[in-house]
Amino acid sequence: MSFLQPNGPVIDLGVNIDHVATLRNARGTVYPDPLRAAMLAEQAGADVITLHLREDRRHIKDADVIALRPQLMTRMNLEAAVTREMIDFACSVRPQDVCLVPERREEVTTEGGLDVIRYYRQVEAAVKQLQGEGIRVSLFIDADEAQIGAAADMGVPVIELHTGRYAEAGQGELAHELERIRRGARFGVSRGLKVNAGHGLHYQNVQAIAAIADIGELNIGHAIVSHALFAGFENAVREMKAIMVAARLAA
Repeated sequence: MSFLQPNGPVIDLGVNIDHVATLRNARGTVYPDPLRAAMLAEQAGADVITLHLREDRRHIKDADVIALRPQLMTRMNLEAAVTREMIDFACSVRPQDVCLVPERREEVTTEGGLDVIRYYRQVEAAVKQLQGEGIRVSLFIDADEAQIGAAADMGVPVIELHTGRYAEAGQGELAHELERIRRGARFGVSRGLKVNAGHGLHYQNVQAIAAIADIGELNIGHAIVSHALFAGFENAVREMKAIMVAARLAA
């Protein structure tokens, strides 16, 4: 629900707080506190709090997820790899949403979408286990019709389109990547899916993605945490949400 348009949804912002934990872990301190960041984000208009519990615990820790779950006023969107450890942990915490993502320990950040077709059985088993606990499941996938179709066939209600290629595209590829996301979002909606998007989005490139009417939510973290160093956390969230809403209303 937009804080600028309280009578109806425009586009939702999920604030990813991973890199608050990255900064904390760099010195092994208890600050900055991801829980405080989540509270400030909600007060500033965030609709969702997103966090990724990686297998190597490089930023968010198990204790962070457990502490956050009862404190959030909005929704927790827990990103997790398709492993027994992560799925069992998610089922024990029972966030409102779990987004299944690919994960390689050597990567700096998630480099692409989950290959639902190749790992269909493993993903399907994880989805069924999570749904059995009443958790809404989304799949973080590329804007590819075959992958989107496989997600719809699996019975998940939500997908999140990976926008990394768009974010990294040069001027000659930008229009192509944007159109690929538009087509993917349109196809996802036609298959009855709620379509979210995220990865690599920041204050200068989010407008075109936010303007896509078929996308219901954007998940953004690194750019907001970075801007918060200069603008303050609440201001950084408010600015991002205002940019997104303005882009949607102008589309």
